[in-house]
Parts: sequence; structure tokens; C-alpha cells
Amino acid sequence: MDSTTAEVLYFFPPFLRVYTDGRVERLAGTDVVPPSINSETGVSTKDVVIAPETGVSARLFKPISVNPERRLPLLVYFHGGGFSLCSPYCSMYHNYITSLVLAGQVIAVSVDYRLAPESPLPAAYEDSWTALQWAVSHSDGQGSEPWLNDHADFRRVFLAGDSAGGNISHNLAVQAGVDGLGGGVKLRGICLIHPYFGRKSEHDVGKVDGNITGGRPEERPGVDNRWLYVCPTTTGFNDRRMNPAADERLWRLGCDKVLVCVAEKDVLRERGWFYYETLGKSGWNGEAEIMETEGEKHVFHLFEPSSERAVNLMTRIVSFINQEFV
Repeated sequence: MDSTTAEVLYFFPPFLRVYTDGRVERLAGTDVVPPSINSETGVSTKDVVIAPETGVSARLFKPISVNPERRLPLLVYFHGGGFSLCSPYCSMYHNYITSLVLAGQVIAVSVDYRLAPESPLPAAYEDSWTALQWAVSHSDGQGSEPWLNDHADFRRVFLAGDSAGGNISHNLAVQAGVDGLGGGVKLRGICLIHPYFGRKSEHDVGKVDGNITGGRPEERPGVDNRWLYVCPTTTGFNDRRMNPAADERLWRLGCDKVLVCVAEKDVLRERGWFYYETLGKSGWNGEAEIMETEGEKHVFHLFEPSSERAVNLMTRIVSFINQEFV
């Protein structure tokens, strides 16, 4: 079929269109900011290939001025975009992680995982776990990346992400609690910013599906159509990757503390609160915090990073990472 006459099979407005001829059109997050050593931002960046066979890669961030006698917390970050959009290299995430690294004085690994629909889930989870294992493999100082060998404190490892990236952070923390991360590595905490989880019950209205047009996957009770699209093999409402309440391993979450960030006008707000409440009842013995930003929508801080509320959110995240070590 000629691509000029192909019809829209799936539309994830306003960012993603998939056509009947298989073509995928991404309308955001496709720009690329080149890495830079000794940047004027105060942060140096470089790109690394982690798994050539799958294409998993990452952008590393390091403050330019680093005291060689002091190791910095290691932050592994997973970008959002509904498992379908963006990368660590697009300006929105490059700029955000740059600001976070400078404010928090951390070493960051921003992971480039494969995207749906070309690579449906669980590809993103598998790639992210591969990247996390690669990062912590430097804990003995003998890894392939000098920035991690020389500057990262593997007793202070944090995972963070927004939206789908928050979901990934949670799932990796559970896997770390079950499988471990190796000797000398301590996963201190995870920060979930406006995380994308499933509905609270099979009867909840799927607000995140309200503006989808074009074709859509076969509807299933209590499950977002977006989730069905990116994860066609899902078990449905009780898929523990999207429904932490269905995960019997939740109490084994492999970190000491969790920060959940929600926004008042975000359609995912209630899901973030539900995660926080569910975690508190699970038997997990860590400390959970939640921060709600009034008057803001989903990932507002990425679109208005200099706004007062975005700055306040950044301050809270930096405090969460560094509060025990000030």
C-alpha cells in the first residue's frame, strides 16, 4: 500500500501515529542533542552502547567539577513517553537530566530502551534491566566506563523516571529485590514522577483513553487501550507490571525509600496515590513519601522547567537523593 494513501491505524494524540502500512510517525521527542565534554552547562555528557545486539545504549552525565576524593550518587533514569516516544538524546530529557545532575551533584545514566510498537513490551523492561546491570557492574572499579569506575558511589544508587519511566523504575526495583544487584551495590531509593500504572479497579473509567482516535486494540475490562497496544501479550488488569496491587512480590521492593510525585490535574494522579497507598500496606519495610503539585498536569516540569513549581519539584527530588548525606 502506498504510504500516501495509508490510513491511521492508531493515534496516540498528539504525539504518535501508526499507519496501516506499518509506518510509525512520531511527532515529538525525535530531535537529538549531541553529547558534549566540558559543556557550558557545567555538565559533561557522553554516549555509550551497552548491548550492541539489541541497540541498548545510554547517555552519561557528570558534573564538570568533581572532587576526586568524593564519590557521587549514581542515578539511573528512564524517560517517559508511553513506552513509545522520546529518548535520552532529545532536548527535553537531555536538558532535564543536565539540570538534575547539576542541582543534585550526581552521576546519571539515562537509558535508551527500545520503543513500541516496533519493539513491544517487555522489550523496554528487558533493556532497562540490562542497562542497570551494566551500570552496577562497575562497582568493583573494573568496568568499561571510567566515569562510573572513578566517580560513582555504588552504595548510593537511585532509580528514577517519569510516566512510563516511573513504571519501569518500580518494576526494576522489584526485580532487584528478588534477584539482587550484586555485592557492593546498594539501591537506596526510587523516584517515581507522575508514574504510569493501571487502573485501581476493573470498573474504573479509562480517562487516558479518552482522546484516542483511529483504530484501537480490542478492549478488555479495566485495562487502558494504550497499554494493550504497547504490550499485546499482557494478562490484562492483573498484569503485575501495571498493577502493583496484583504483585505478590511488592513487599520485596529492593530499596530503602520511595518518593512518589503526582500532579493535581494529571489524569494519572489517582493511580500514583493508589501506588503509594498499596505500597504502604504491602509489608515492605522501607519509607515512602508522596508529593503532590497543585494546579499542574502530567509532566509539566518537562515543558516548563523554569517555573516555580517545576523548581520546587526538582528541589524535592534532589533532597530525596541527598538528604542522608548532607
